[in-house]
Amino acid sequence: QLEFITPFQLYFNPDLIFRKFQIWRLITNFLFFGPLGFSFFFNMIFLYRYCRMLEEGSFRGRTADFVFMFLFGGFLMTLFGLFASLFFLGQAFTIMLVYVWSRRNPYIRMNFFGLLNFQAPFLPWVLMGFSLLLGNSIIIDLLGIAVGHIYYFLEDVFPNQPGGKKLLLTPNFLKMVFDTPEEDPNYNPLPEDPPEHQPRDHDQNEQQHPQ
Repeated sequence: QLEFITPFQLYFNPDLIFRKFQIWRLITNFLFFGPLGFSFFFNMIFLYRYCRMLEEGSFRGRTADFVFMFLFGGFLMTLFGLFASLFFLGQAFTIMLVYVWSRRNPYIRMNFFGLLNFQAPFLPWVLMGFSLLLGNSIIIDLLGIAVGHIYYFLEDVFPNQPGGKKLLLTPNFLKMVFDTPEEDPNYNPLPEDPPEHQPRDHDQNEQQHPQ
């Protein structure tokens, strides 16, 4: 916004990434939501709201799994970006978070600008329709919904099917970095020194049994 850099230095360009080694574009294309305006604030509000609700809800105490969802979703979107002319994927990432939250909270009633009442699983589709009304391409929204559904299916649906198993396993190095280590149940801490203002045991014995 301050024009220190331009969107041309941030957008997703496989040729510049692999030939010019501008690796930062793999990340910066997720961080640009256009110039200040309604669409920008709309994306910021939804990104903050549903990212927070996921982190404090189904991912509470599972920071490594939360980060792995980010990496998994970003990886799939980047693969799709290699074959499509997509320059910025931040909106797709937001829709992915909304989709995962909505499927994990299917019975919550939603209200969209006081006009529509619906169940939470319909929220991504309502947002896509709203984006269409604003004249935006729905390809980005469809990509976010598709990636969100893939993650939800592999994480929540397939492991609970007959013969299914958990395929998305969070790498141990992420758990080492982000998750607090569990306390050893067999660990016995050393007894602490008694506070200075409390008399020691032998002092108490002398008080109870004076010479």
